[in-house]
Amino acid sequence: MDDLTRARLTAAAGMAAQGARLRVIAENMANVDSTAAEKGGDPFRRKVAVFKNELDRELGTRQVTVDKIVPDRSDFIRRYEPNHPAADDKGYVNYPNVNPIIELMDMREAQRSYEANLNVFKGVRQMSRDTLELLRN
Repeated sequence: MDDLTRARLTAAAGMAAQGARLRVIAENMANVDSTAAEKGGDPFRRKVAVFKNELDRELGTRQVTVDKIVPDRSDFIRRYEPNHPAADDKGYVNYPNVNPIIELMDMREAQRSYEANLNVFKGVRQMSRDTLELLRN
C-alpha cells in the first residue's frame, strides 16, 4: 500500500473519530434541560468520547479511534424548584451536568479537527490526481 493511500485512510479515521465526538456533543446539547422521569431521580448524565491511538497493522500506521463513550461523573446541577414534578422531598431538581459553553467549545474543537483531517484527505486526493495526470503525459 502506498503512502498516499495510508495518509488518506489515516485522515478518514480521524474524521470518523471526530464525527463520533460531534454526535456525543449533540446528544449532550439536546439534553441540557432534561430532568428525571421520576421524582427525585437522576437526569441525563453528560457523555464524553474517549479516543485511543490504535496500530493498524495492515497499513503500518497509527490511527485515532473512539475507544468508548463514558459518562461524566461530575455533580448534577441542583435548582430549588419545589413545584417541579421531578423535585425531591426538599424541593430540589437535578439537572444534567451539561454546560452549554463547554459543549460549544468542544464542538468547535472537534469541528476544526474534522476539517483539518478533511483538508489532508482532499490534499492527498489532489496529489493522486496530479500524479495520474503526470503519468498520462
